[in-house]
Amino acid sequence: MASVSELDCIYSALILHNDEVTVTKDKISALIKAPGVNVEPSWPGLFAKTLASVDIGSLVCNIGAGGPAPAAGVAPARPAPSGAATPAEKKVEAKNEESEESDDDTALVFLTKFL
Repeated sequence: MASVSELDCIYSALILHNDEVTVTKDKISALIKAPGVNVEPSWPGLFAKTLASVDIGSLVCNIGAGGPAPAAGVAPARPAPSGAATPAEKKVEAKNEESEESDDDTALVFLTKFL
């Protein structure tokens, strides 16, 4: 579950988006501080940096969407031959090879879970 600091940033970002204002660290901080709420100083910057490259409107409208439906006439994926790595296993192996995730990736994963 999201902490109070995270929720304050989420709601502030949604308010800014609804008012068609660019989401920035300073604007998120101003909205949070207006009613006298204190949050960890890193949260507004993290949210602003993550949302800078995200279309918030489409993110909100597509919550719970499983992705695009397969095109008509497209055959379903065949199972991999035994002993071959599946795409999911390859993805896990690739993630394990990465030494660090950037703050952008971590925040984006967080936002997709809670927005």
